[in-house]
Amino acid sequence: MSSTTSELAKLSGDDVKAIDQLRAAYQNLLNELARVIVGQKQTIEHLAICLFARRHALLMGVPGLAKTLLVSKLAETMSLKFSRIQFTPDLMPMDITGTDILQDNVNGRREFEFVHGPVFANIVLADEINRAPPKTQAAMLEAMQENRVTVLGKSFELEAPFMVLATQNPVEQEGTYPLPEAQLDRFMSLIELDYPNEEEEIQIARTTTGDGLPELKHLMTAAQIIEHQNLVRRVPVPDHIYTYAAQLVRRTRPGGDTAPDWLKPLVAWGAGPRAVQNLILGAKARAALFGSYMVRLEDVQGVATAVLTHRVITTFAAQAEKVSPKDIIARLLEETPET
Repeated sequence: MSSTTSELAKLSGDDVKAIDQLRAAYQNLLNELARVIVGQKQTIEHLAICLFARRHALLMGVPGLAKTLLVSKLAETMSLKFSRIQFTPDLMPMDITGTDILQDNVNGRREFEFVHGPVFANIVLADEINRAPPKTQAAMLEAMQENRVTVLGKSFELEAPFMVLATQNPVEQEGTYPLPEAQLDRFMSLIELDYPNEEEEIQIARTTTGDGLPELKHLMTAAQIIEHQNLVRRVPVPDHIYTYAAQLVRRTRPGGDTAPDWLKPLVAWGAGPRAVQNLILGAKARAALFGSYMVRLEDVQGVATAVLTHRVITTFAAQAEKVSPKDIIARLLEETPET
């Protein structure tokens, strides 16, 4: 029995039906968001992959590309609680997590009561996270990593599903605090938004200058999303896909013997083991959303750029030659053997 056949045998009949249902739900999601969001299909795809993989994403794009609208409408269609935090230089950790406030209880006695901060939501948009000081960024990243917050020695669990979508403004970098590479590594994907084409820009003007935006249908519940997230973890992965993902990541590391010669002067640091984990998780989610009963090579390749771009740190020589991490990853995808 081949590796592919044996992996498929692990999938139950109920899981096959659940994957079909998830594929149909994803198509309904695309159709519903298209009533408000013009274009951005690939962005929506990557957001959905991160959501069902139970991971977080970093959105990169200039102002005015409807990042806030897209995320809020995604939460609306999923029947999830949405919260937006505008990061500013004076934002404190307690402004995110919440804090104890002295209140009068029913007996007239004064006692401390915890007031939840905006991080207590299902989908949190951390807008311009690079504008807040490192201590505040750390509080946000702790919530992402641990799915809980700690305030004055007390821990508070965050309700599932929980997803953080952070944005970094690529312009006006003066006076900002860009996330260090170690913290960027906690985001599964870097999703880059580009300007719309002319036809899309005309449609945006038509859609957004009328009476108002339509209310979108609620396509899922939080409980259904959690079921889909659990389903994604059960999607089978053939052995050769694990090998391909590991080889692709290892080839980004200039200090290893697996890196091609052309890459070594261009890359200072390559991707770590978390990249392999996220490649496989992202590929599982993509396969399920596209109705595949197991992970295919194109699923790994479909998420590779978003997963690896922020994990490959280029040298000054690469920057001088205007070689970006995306260029390096594209070339690696062409050259890495499809084992």
